[in-house]
Amino acid sequence: MKKMLFPVAVALLAAAWWTGCGETVKVAGQLGAAVGVATGSMTTNQAASLIRSTEAVAKTFEDITPEQEYYIGRAVAATILNKYKPYSNEEAHRYLNLLGQSLALASTKPETFGGYHFLILDSNEINAFAAPGGLILVTRGMLRCCRSEDALASVLAHEIGHVQNQHGLKAIKQGRLTSALTILAVESAKSFGSEDLAELTSAFEGSITDITGTLMNSGYARGQERDADKGAVKILEQVGYGPQALVDMLEQMEQKLKPGGLDFAKTHPDPEDRIRDIRGWIGSAPERAEPAARQARFEKAMQGI
Repeated sequence: MKKMLFPVAVALLAAAWWTGCGETVKVAGQLGAAVGVATGSMTTNQAASLIRSTEAVAKTFEDITPEQEYYIGRAVAATILNKYKPYSNEEAHRYLNLLGQSLALASTKPETFGGYHFLILDSNEINAFAAPGGLILVTRGMLRCCRSEDALASVLAHEIGHVQNQHGLKAIKQGRLTSALTILAVESAKSFGSEDLAELTSAFEGSITDITGTLMNSGYARGQERDADKGAVKILEQVGYGPQALVDMLEQMEQKLKPGGLDFAKTHPDPEDRIRDIRGWIGSAPERAEPAARQARFEKAMQGI
């Protein structure tokens, strides 16, 4: 009976983890503990250990406060800056932040604990990053794909879309399960034999690998990128920029991206798929003429990029 209990408990916990429901994780742990005690295959101390472990997993699904989101975002940005150096051009940064702040005000999350901040990374890679809390980093390579202020606004609006939907935070919440599962293993080691612990560890090993792979390599899910694009279209329309510029920017990127590259091509869906979605949302709306003054300030700020 003891041999059967662990696969059942593991299956319940795994199902709860995949559905993302903390309450289900708690119930699974309590159920497994109750069954174990009732059948005599688990002592009361072992049952208490299992309940503490599943509560630790469930705790990872609790909402993170805006202040915690801010500090998590700072840590994410600091990690990115270990790889990329900031671009030293004060005028370009002032311009980028003025534009970005204006767009953020039209988002569904116009305020964050630490505010929105925009930074240019000194890299030829075509990429952009949205850390939790409103820290947005854009490479020089990405800026070169923008032929107008409207196109640049579309890049920033897309990244703001990730922030307002808390896509980065949701990925980090999944990553935090690694720590919780470690606690689960430690608690089990205190109470269960090596064979049972090996079975439990093996059941979750693949999940831990999936989590770290998502954080480090695969980027946002296709649905999240789609949500960020949809949010960007709304922001652009509210501020007065033409959403068609998002299509123009993606077309420029499509020409410059190298298949199998380590930048945007690796972590984002094919631009062609995104273009098709965006055209469906904006319909046959006529392109807006960009004021000459807008184009002039864009070209001045982007000199040397």
